[in-house]
Amino acid sequence: MGHRVLMLGAGYAGLTAARRLAALLRRTDTEITLINDRPDFVERLRLHQVAAGQDLPSHDLADLLSGTSVRLRVARVSAVDAEARTVVADGTAFAYDTLVYALGSAAAPMPGAGDVWNAASPAAAMRLRDRLARAGAGERVLVAGGGLTGIELATEIAESRPDLPVTLATGGELGDWLAPAAQRHLRRRLHHLGIRTREGVRIERFTPDGAVTGDGTLLAADLPIAATGFRANPIAAAAGLDAAPSGQVAVDAAMRSLSHPDVYVIGDAAWANGPGGRPLRMSCSSGMPTAWIAAGDLAARLTDRRPSRLRVRYFHQAISLGRSDAVVQFVTADDRPKRAVLTGPAAVRYKEALCRTGVWAVAHDLPARPKPAKRPTTSGLPAR
Repeated sequence: MGHRVLMLGAGYAGLTAARRLAALLRRTDTEITLINDRPDFVERLRLHQVAAGQDLPSHDLADLLSGTSVRLRVARVSAVDAEARTVVADGTAFAYDTLVYALGSAAAPMPGAGDVWNAASPAAAMRLRDRLARAGAGERVLVAGGGLTGIELATEIAESRPDLPVTLATGGELGDWLAPAAQRHLRRRLHHLGIRTREGVRIERFTPDGAVTGDGTLLAADLPIAATGFRANPIAAAAGLDAAPSGQVAVDAAMRSLSHPDVYVIGDAAWANGPGGRPLRMSCSSGMPTAWIAAGDLAARLTDRRPSRLRVRYFHQAISLGRSDAVVQFVTADDRPKRAVLTGPAAVRYKEALCRTGVWAVAHDLPARPKPAKRPTTSGLPAR
């Protein structure tokens, strides 16, 4: 029996790693199985569009994996036993020699969040879409959370449903991580759309009638929406992998778990140091490079090669402001804002190109076509 690689999750990181690893290990005795809870690839970057009622193209995983040796199993992972090297999905146990964990993140838990809406997953975005379709003119929408998700949701809803008054509540200053020019454009756009902003508001809990702030004030809404951040899937921490308070698994520079080196963790699930020693942020911009790093390192260990020296760096943050506007904040390698920004129609085209490129990239072997692999050995396998 060849080396068994089990991969969990087919988001931007997981699918990229699966295709990359299959290309690097072609013509070797390696068995690669990818488990995902649905048969299609989710463009998470566009879930705010889904929530606002837009129909998007579907991307079948079988098509995206066509031509590779990756075996796809559609099942929901319920547990990982890192000591026994097994994974349970839909009641079936899968054994592995090396695990690549890419189960990503979900909406961060907060008191009362179960009583309100969000767009953190395809199912949640569809539920919000249905609720918005039923909303009558004048119903009050509250988006709690002023990060990228909250801004994109608020502007998308306000643009598509101008008959609904929208309020965006944020714990800090609106867009305080952006350069001044980007902040000014963001404020102008929200004003143009009629979005009311509440800044410096710390949300303590949600209710079916809105959100309660730290001083006990109720921000009343007919349709409260939580966009208060993300937390890593808890399965990894439950498996005994060393994790940060965020639930992300602590990894080394090769994306290997510090406590279980036979487990690679990529994407939102990984707690990794990025440029300048700052933790990588949960994003597609982090997920795909971590997939390249993990796949390259694992392939090198299985074939007695030297791993390629890839590093994660950032270039931009692109924020949709509805379908007719956007802002692109260019950043340093360690994700600090530069003075350079792009706004308006040019930024819309830039963001759209990024979304399309993301889908194209997961369907191709990037960043480069590998040379044929040597015969696999065991001398470089992850040690326990």
